[in-house]
Amino acid sequence: MANTSYIKNAYRSGFTPGKTLPKISTSLDSVRSYQFEVRFHEIPPFANSLGNLTQGLNAGTLGGAIQAAVGLAGLEQQNVLTTAAKQVSPIGGSVDDIVVDRLNDKVYYPGKYTPENVTITFDNQLLSTATPTLYNWFKTIYDPISGDAVKLAAPGGPGNRSFKCSKMTIMELDNTNDPHAFIQVYGVYPTTVRFSEKNYSTNDFSTVEVTFRFDFMDYGKGIAN
Repeated sequence: MANTSYIKNAYRSGFTPGKTLPKISTSLDSVRSYQFEVRFHEIPPFANSLGNLTQGLNAGTLGGAIQAAVGLAGLEQQNVLTTAAKQVSPIGGSVDDIVVDRLNDKVYYPGKYTPENVTITFDNQLLSTATPTLYNWFKTIYDPISGDAVKLAAPGGPGNRSFKCSKMTIMELDNTNDPHAFIQVYGVYPTTVRFSEKNYSTNDFSTVEVTFRFDFMDYGKGIAN
């Protein structure tokens, strides 16, 4: 193949000023980084929860309990919480190398997959109990007051007694705010909670930054299950 300019021949060709537009003006539209939603599926019940959450659990409706306690955006169905997160860090992982040394050579084979942590920033909202709920979930991993660790230590047990939520979905939205694609991570639990800086000279909302660990991930087009 001859060395030619793809941009010039494919994306700038066929342009008649006033009548048509080149592909570069119409075919390069992409997903906006600010059009997304975050959903948590099957959030575990919390050991030391807020009053609203406890009442909801006693009534046997975990979905209603989360809705009452968190109040971030809404609950499409029981145990599916859609949050209005304001920032999500890059999501992914990498396959580790297996290094084989032979005489003067060094060659590589694919080894184990290592997922990366994902960090989500939430507004520290005045009219919801989102911040204490996220912190209570973190306290099921480690409670700095009692020193207890992994209070819900029965992964996959009956009654959703796992410290992990089954999956978290990051929905990518198109220009009409309909689902375009999704990233799903499975086996999610919080590892870090950070409260934002307090400063008289700033003019910003306070935020809560939560880092999550997960086991597996997937990506697909359309609406996630």
